[in-house]
Amino acid sequence: MSDLLSEKVQKALETIRPYLKADGGDVELVKVTQEGIVEVKLTGACIDCPMSQMTLRAGVERALIREVPGIRRVEAVN
Repeated sequence: MSDLLSEKVQKALETIRPYLKADGGDVELVKVTQEGIVEVKLTGACIDCPMSQMTLRAGVERALIREVPGIRRVEAVN
């Protein structure tokens, strides 16, 4: 996908990163696919957190879909 789209995703991640870091976690952008799927890697406390899937859907995915047109889904990868 385009560098511009990746930049927009990166900016949107920056807006939610402080909340993740407050709990000892973080998120890294792995890639954005042609289909609008964002692959991220959860790091820090998010790796072992039982609530990480909820954080991914309710926090990360919701923010990216709202902020970046064309994003359809967010998936965690290792």
